[in-house]
Amino acid sequence: MRVVQVAKAGGPLEMVERDIPQPLSGQVRIKVQACGVCHSDSIAKEGYFPGINYPRVPGHEVAGVIDAMGPDVSAAHWKVGQRVGVGWYGGHCGNCKPCRQGDFVTCRNGLIAGISYDGGYGDYMIAPVQALASIPDELSAMEAAPLLCAGITTFNSLRNSGAKPGDLVAILGIGGLGHLGVQFAAKMGFKTVAIARGQDKAELAKKLGASVYIDSTTCDVAAELQKLGGADVIVATVTNGDAMGKAMGGLGVGGSLVILGAAADPIPLNAIGMLSNRHSVKAWPSGVASDSEDTFDFSVLTGVRSMNEEYPLEKAAEAYERMISGKAKFRVVITTGN
Repeated sequence: MRVVQVAKAGGPLEMVERDIPQPLSGQVRIKVQACGVCHSDSIAKEGYFPGINYPRVPGHEVAGVIDAMGPDVSAAHWKVGQRVGVGWYGGHCGNCKPCRQGDFVTCRNGLIAGISYDGGYGDYMIAPVQALASIPDELSAMEAAPLLCAGITTFNSLRNSGAKPGDLVAILGIGGLGHLGVQFAAKMGFKTVAIARGQDKAELAKKLGASVYIDSTTCDVAAELQKLGGADVIVATVTNGDAMGKAMGGLGVGGSLVILGAAADPIPLNAIGMLSNRHSVKAWPSGVASDSEDTFDFSVLTGVRSMNEEYPLEKAAEAYERMISGKAKFRVVITTGN
């Protein structure tokens, strides 16, 4: 089979041939059809997490079909030929405190496809059954793949944000995460405000479902949100801590900032403003396989779809560079032809 691997931390993405692997107990082999290229793939590419074993095949937005099943895999739940996906959550230990409390996505020994084990930049991959999400017939592999990380993260954070239908919800950033966040927020019944840089995204924001668009290059974001009555929730998909901090001034009483973007710089907070208005800051880490299935179902029900750029597997390195440049509109997806 073909895989695109990183031989060492910081090394290039290179296509090589390997033997097709066999699934062990509790595992399945997936014939990969599509794999989203996520910014978090840089963790494997650059070695940002300690303990990554190389060579490593990245990819944690994987859509395909079960090709083979290992021992102890329940035939009542999974079958060869069944359409499945694997996202950021790649399995849990079941023994740590979060697991014993049923919070599997925060498992202290959790696995991540494409980081803990080889992911979807290839013709086949092996995954534990814990990580499998069933893909509905209404979604193609290309449509399903980005929903397994960008989709689940925005959908799951919004439905757990505490916002109610009719509340003012702002999506900070219209990129790979944000363009899905705007759609989900609008379909959930929130008064949706899209915030991005430049007037060129205003028309797109309205098409995605935003009621209001704020150009952060010409407006004071916090002041504009306050004119609307203050946001109940701001979902930050950008990776800029300063932009998050400035937007917080637009929260209404009891409002919260929900962090999805991994900002490298500090987020400045106004303690007096937070105290006076009972503001809070929290973050949301994706979700487990059942959350992916909920994301799929909601997307089918409401018509939410990712806007994708497609690259064949042999151009995976080019696809990665397109993603990392920030110029993609809006997700990059690798297809294998399987």
